[in-house]
Amino acid sequence: MTGTAIRVLLVDDHAVMRAGFRMILEAADDVVVIGEAANGSDAVAAASDLRPDVICMDVQMPIMDGLEATRRIVADPATDAAVVIVTTFDRDDYLFDALSAGATGFLLKNAGPEELLNAVRVAAAGDALLSPEVTKRVIARFAAAEGAGSDSAPGTGASSPRILGAEPITSSGPERDTGLVRAAAPELTDREHDVLRLVAQALSNAEIAERLFIGEATVKTHVSNVLQKLGARDRVALVVYAHRHALV
Repeated sequence: MTGTAIRVLLVDDHAVMRAGFRMILEAADDVVVIGEAANGSDAVAAASDLRPDVICMDVQMPIMDGLEATRRIVADPATDAAVVIVTTFDRDDYLFDALSAGATGFLLKNAGPEELLNAVRVAAAGDALLSPEVTKRVIARFAAAEGAGSDSAPGTGASSPRILGAEPITSSGPERDTGLVRAAAPELTDREHDVLRLVAQALSNAEIAERLFIGEATVKTHVSNVLQKLGARDRVALVVYAHRHALV
């Protein structure tokens, strides 16, 4: 994150929706909206030019949808923004394709102002916005894919150069790299196992720190070590790994 305020880019094809989000976010002392875009193509350009910390991304937009824009933004090594999908539609294909594209969170537009603000803060802190309900859907769909004998969970759309998520689940379209850990785990320390189990319960770094009576910076170090040892690409992959190996 740059400076003391979280720098946010708003992407939505409805100006009224962008204005509402801006009003909510800028009422907080720790958030500043640095730009807006009305379609995915403009969002990709704005992300490159403005370098936001967090992008609130709609899905259905003209010219380029939010899922493709997310893939391109995440694939750009010069852009380090966390993408939170904010959509009207509570659809599993949007949820899992968004995570597969590299989004760190998924929020419905009927969420309250505090939920939107919390989503931005969580994403800026480097945590995945995965509620227990979303986690259950991730695990259930991944388990169904494995039960069907798939080597990797099936998804839709083209392969992404840098996919952080793990759960494209619709049956049509080519298979896609999921970032899931398949090999046997290297040796994890007892503390790393503790952290992995709590990550799998969709706890944030702050919540894990409170639960284990350690500092949040220490939690981040443990999470980074676990990601590296398991070869996982993000916290979503850790959630799936922990459930596949009955760690929770």
